[in-house]
Amino acid sequence: MKENKLINSYENYLKIEKQKKINIRLWQIFIVLFLLIMWELLARYGVIDVFLFSKPSDIAILFKEYLIQGKIFTHIGISLWETILGFTIGTILGVFIAILLWFSKTVARIFDPFLVVLNALPKTALAPILIIWAGAGIKGIVVIAITISLVGTILSAYNYFLNVDEEKIKMLESFGASKGQILRKLILPSNIGNIINIIKINIGMSWVGVIVGEFLVSRYGIGYLIVYGGQVFRLDLVMMGVVVLAICALIMYEILNTIEKIYRKKRNE
Repeated sequence: MKENKLINSYENYLKIEKQKKINIRLWQIFIVLFLLIMWELLARYGVIDVFLFSKPSDIAILFKEYLIQGKIFTHIGISLWETILGFTIGTILGVFIAILLWFSKTVARIFDPFLVVLNALPKTALAPILIIWAGAGIKGIVVIAITISLVGTILSAYNYFLNVDEEKIKMLESFGASKGQILRKLILPSNIGNIINIIKINIGMSWVGVIVGEFLVSRYGIGYLIVYGGQVFRLDLVMMGVVVLAICALIMYEILNTIEKIYRKKRNE
């Protein structure tokens, strides 16, 4: 009887949690739709200036035009490729450097002030210099994306590595485990979730780098659409670029979120 009650209570708990998730999603959809409808109505009735703010219907018409012509796929594809390269290289390189710092406390202490200063620098302000050093085109844009995410990745990953339970490390050391074995068997496995969180943050950071780079040198990409729309005073083009950018970033984030859920589910099993 007690087992049946426990099973029923657990099933009820799962149903309640599932319903909560559905309700949250419905509220999110409602808020987006409400904002779009209000934006459209305010623009139609002249409460806000259409020239400055555009309106959803004009953005949808423009998007349909770009979709039919196939132009939008070129711009999205280039920006996505640059972003994927940027956050992949930035994350892998950042985690690798964090591992090197974890291996040697002396090296970590030497480079700590430099990393803090680099992290405090406004990377977007350095973008023109990075473009000159790396060259125009995809190479320069990817370098900007890497630079923006790299230092933050190093600092975050290194701090995560340091926060692993000292007792567990001492236990492995008492069994004669080497530093490399401790890294492989304890440090990295216990920080997979944290590394996934770093990747999530790096998605946004890399998009910032890519858009800034496209503002400066690119003839294609979402950033180019936004800056070109501003130059020719076409706010519908600017807003379309912003909406497409938001959707792309959201899709990438949701993919990683799904991967994280699968990982956590398997880990609990």
